Amino acid sequence: MQRKSIIKKLETVEIIKTSFNRRSFLKTSALAGGGLMINFCWLASCNSSDENTDLPKEWFDFNGYLKIADNGQVTIMSPNPEGGQNVKTSMPMIVAEELDVDWQKVIVEQAPLNTDLYSRQFIGGSQAIRTSWNGLRMAGATARKMLCISAAQFWDVSMDEITTESGFLNHEKSGRKLSYGEMASSAAKLPIPEEVGLKGINDFSIIGTSRKNVDMQNIVTGKPLFGIDTYKEGMLTAMIVHPPAFGLKLKSVDESSAKSMPGIKDIFTIKVLNDDYARQHFDTCTFLEVVAIVGDSTWQVMNAKKVLKVEWEPFDTYDEDRIPYGGQKIKMTIPAGLESTTGHLNALVELPSKLSKIVRKDGNPEAAFMNAAKVIEHTYTAPFLAHNCMEPMNFFADVKAEKALLIGPLQKAELTELALSARLGIPVENIEIQMTRLGGGYGRRSYAHWAIEAALISQRMQTPIKLLYTREDDMAGGIYRPLYQATFRAAIDSSNNLIGLHINAGGIPDSPLYADRFPAGAVENYLAESWTIPSNISIGSFRAPRSNFMASAEQSFIDEIAEEIGKDPIEFRLELLEKAKNNPVGENNDYDPIRYSKVLQLVREKSDWKNTSVNLHRGVSAYFCHNSYAAQVLDLKIVEGKKVIDRVCCVIDCGIVINPDAAVNLTEGAIVDGIGNALYGEMTFKDGMPEKSNYHEYRMIRMSETPKKIDVHFVENGIDPTGLGEPAFPPIFAALANALYKATGKRQYSQPFKLS
Repeated sequence: MQRKSIIKKLETVEIIKTSFNRRSFLKTSALAGGGLMINFCWLASCNSSDENTDLPKEWFDFNGYLKIADNGQVTIMSPNPEGGQNVKTSMPMIVAEELDVDWQKVIVEQAPLNTDLYSRQFIGGSQAIRTSWNGLRMAGATARKMLCISAAQFWDVSMDEITTESGFLNHEKSGRKLSYGEMASSAAKLPIPEEVGLKGINDFSIIGTSRKNVDMQNIVTGKPLFGIDTYKEGMLTAMIVHPPAFGLKLKSVDESSAKSMPGIKDIFTIKVLNDDYARQHFDTCTFLEVVAIVGDSTWQVMNAKKVLKVEWEPFDTYDEDRIPYGGQKIKMTIPAGLESTTGHLNALVELPSKLSKIVRKDGNPEAAFMNAAKVIEHTYTAPFLAHNCMEPMNFFADVKAEKALLIGPLQKAELTELALSARLGIPVENIEIQMTRLGGGYGRRSYAHWAIEAALISQRMQTPIKLLYTREDDMAGGIYRPLYQATFRAAIDSSNNLIGLHINAGGIPDSPLYADRFPAGAVENYLAESWTIPSNISIGSFRAPRSNFMASAEQSFIDEIAEEIGKDPIEFRLELLEKAKNNPVGENNDYDPIRYSKVLQLVREKSDWKNTSVNLHRGVSAYFCHNSYAAQVLDLKIVEGKKVIDRVCCVIDCGIVINPDAAVNLTEGAIVDGIGNALYGEMTFKDGMPEKSNYHEYRMIRMSETPKKIDVHFVENGIDPTGLGEPAFPPIFAALANALYKATGKRQYSQPFKLS
C-alpha cells in the first residue's frame, strides 16, 4: 500500500513536462537484443564500474544513455570525469532512485567526450550534482513510467493500479509481478509520456542513504583507473623540458649526448599553440616552446633528460588574444622580466592605492570613516600556492593523419578539444578523448596544455606515446593559486556599532574580491575596491578560487571587529545577517541570509560553543560560495607545549545530500586540505624560478597534524542540491586563524600562519 501511495503522489503532486528541451534531452529506441534505452543530455557528471557480473550477452556501445537489459540489468553512462568527489556513485543514485531499481543491478560506465550528445561535459565549480539534478531525475522517472504503461497494457489494467519496487512491476489486485527486464522491449515501443511524476523527498529510498564508491574494489586492488595507468602495445614514453624560470624562452638545444643514449628515439622542440590562436579560458600555457624527449621507457627518458643541454633567454613583453569564459575576445599583455617574491611584496606596498577601482559603493562610507569614534584596519596576504596533485600530469596520444585518440585525466575535456583541433589541424569530430579518473584536480587539470603536448609528440613520431611530467615539471611549471592581498577597514561609532566597512583587495595577477558577498548588504556604508598587478607567472583555478583567500581574510577581520566591540563572534555574525535579512543594503547581495544564519546557529549548537573548558581555544568561521554555506568551529589545545587541533565541527547547507558517507568524506578532505595550506602552503620565486620543486621543499600536512576528530553535520532543508566539493574548504583558514589568536594572543595576517 505504501508503494501505491507513492505512485499516486507522483501522478498528482510533482509533475514535470518531458517535452522540456526534449529534442536534445530524451530519446527512446528499441535495442536489437531487447531492452529500453533512454538517451539523454546530462548537464554534468557521473561515472563507471567494472564489478558487475551476469551481464547480457549483447550491450550497445552508445554514449549518454540509461539502458535496461532483458535480464533487468541497468547501465548508466556518464559523460563527465570523476575527480574524487564521488559523482561516479552519487549521480547514478539519482537516476536509480526515480527509476525505482535495485541499486545492486546498476552498472556505471565512463563515456568518452562527445559534445554532440552532452553539454557541459566537464567538472568544476561544485556544479555536477546541482546542474544535473532535474535531468537525471527526469531520465529515471520517464523510464519508470514507460515501464508502468507497458505493464498496464500487458495486464489490461489501469495505469493507476501499477506500482514499482526494486526493479519490479506489481499489480497488487491480481498478485501479478514482472521484472523491468521482462517489460523493457515492449516499453521501448511506446512514445515518451508528455509528463512524468517525480518522487517526493520523503519517498526517497536511495537518495540520502550511504552507498559505497562504485570504483572502490578497483581502487583498493590497484586496477588501472587513472591516466598514468594507461598502457597500449607499442607506445613510447615522452617527457618535456620547459624553461626553468618564468620570463625565459628557448634559445638553443644540443641533443647530441642525450640522443645517443640507450632507448632514446628522438629529441625535438614543439610549439604548443599557434601564434594566431585566440586562447579560450582554460588554454593557459606560459611555456609555449618546449623540448620533447621520446624513448622506450620512463627510466631511459629521465636519464636522457638529465644530460640534455638547453639554453634559455629572456622573452620580451608580448600580447596574446584570449577569450574569457562566456566573454568576448580581449588582448592580454604578458610582461617580460624575471620576477621574485621580494619584488612582489614590494609591489603590494606601492601599487594597490594607484591601481584600485571601485566595484561597489553603498551609502556614504567616506563620511562614516570621517565621523567614526575608532577605525580598525588590517591587511591580509597569501602567497602563490601549488596544487601538488598526487598523480602528476600525464596523457596518452595516438595521432594519425586524419584522426586522433587521447586518453587521460582532464576536468574540461570539451574545451581542450577545441585547442587540440586548432593545433593539430584535425576536425573536432575526428578527435576522440577518453577520460580517466583524476588523481587529484580541483582546478589543476582544467588547463590541459600537456594533452596538446602529447598529441604533438605523437603526431611528430607517428606512433602512440604516453607523456609523463615529473613531480618537478608539475610543481615548477604552474599553474598556481595567485598571490593575494586584502586590506579591511571598519568604522565604529561611540556606541560600538559597526557603521562602515571598506575592502580593498587584489592580487598578482588576479583579484580575489567578491564585492556582493557578506558582509555586503549588512553594513549601511560599504566600499569595495579591486586591483590587479600583471605577471608572467601562470595562475589558474585552485580549490574554491578566490574564496579560499577572501574567506580567510574576511572571517578573521570580522572576529577582530567582534572583539573590539565586545560581542560574541557568532552572535555578531548573526546580528549582521539579521540586518541583511530584514533591511538589506543594496540589491545585488548574492547570498541568502536565512541559510547563512542557519549554519551558524547549528554549528553553535553542535560544537557546544559556550564550552569554556581550560586549555580550549576556539575559532569560528562561516562562508558562502558555490551556492552553498559552511560554518566551522575549530578547537585548539596545548599538549606538552605543542598546539594540537583537537576537533573541527562543521555544518554545511548544500541542499539535499545524495550520499551521506561520501559527503562527509569530501568535507573531511576539504578541512584537512585547508589546514595544510593555511599552515604550510607557499610557493616563492627568485629571478623567475620557483624555489620549491618537490615535496621535500613544499611542505604538506602530515597525518599527525590533522584534527583528532571532525564532526560533519548537514542542514536538512529539502532544497535541491547546491554544491559540496569546494564550499567546506574556504572557512577553515579563518577558523584556524581565530583559534590560534585565542591560544597565542597574536593575530594571523599572512599565510602560511605562524604557530609560535
